[in-house]
Amino acid sequence: MPRDSELRREAIVQLATTTGLANVDELSEHFGVTASTIRRDLAQLERAGALARTYGGAMALVAHPEASLRQRVGEEFEAKQAIARWAARLIGAGETVLLDAGTTTGALAHELRHAPALTVVTTGMTALQELATADAVTVECLGGLLRPQSQGFIGPLAEAALERLTFDRVFLGADGVTAEDGICEADIRQTRLKELMARRSDRVYLLVHAAKIGRRPFHAWAPMPPKWTLVTDDSATDAELAPFRERGIDVVVADENGDDVSGSRG
Repeated sequence: MPRDSELRREAIVQLATTTGLANVDELSEHFGVTASTIRRDLAQLERAGALARTYGGAMALVAHPEASLRQRVGEEFEAKQAIARWAARLIGAGETVLLDAGTTTGALAHELRHAPALTVVTTGMTALQELATADAVTVECLGGLLRPQSQGFIGPLAEAALERLTFDRVFLGADGVTAEDGICEADIRQTRLKELMARRSDRVYLLVHAAKIGRRPFHAWAPMPPKWTLVTDDSATDAELAPFRERGIDVVVADENGDDVSGSRG
């Protein structure tokens, strides 16, 4: 029979592979053992070649694979629709809004196809395709280098265009998000652009389904501004949302109708 320590180490490797990083303090609390015990576990796993040690934790040796936009389209479809419905109701006639690349922001673009007198600026092909035939919506693209995996534009051309614009609202997407570090992405050029996008409006919304909360699948990060709103679906737990609320971040939990049910969750 495997010992408790062996089972715990197997679980640590699985967590690091799933989330990208394993933090000593979080692992200590998760397994109900001391931080010293976790450090010994990590040291043994490193010697065995199962993990690589980092400051304060460890990381999986095998890079977390980045799913393509086509692969992500069908993931958490209903959750993305719920988030998009809530976000669409915020936007008033005559506003100018910025949509990030991604499938959840693409779902928001779908909801905006019949919006009156609206200007949508985007970095994503999904939003462009959704709004291509929306007669009442003025559509602008930041341009730049097209990144095939995300079907989004990045790089200095996109950044230069962004510096000349401001927005009533900015809607961002992410591969992962934590209250401490902000937005996680596979490419530092993505996080650089998202950081700049977040500076172009006082009203910044991060649209992510619950499975992305607390995830650290990659090592490129975009810090968020002091004031922003996390918008997710109603499968998110109070424990997952607590770190954001503790930092004063506004949290919206959208149900299937796009109604905010966060008030009933504390």
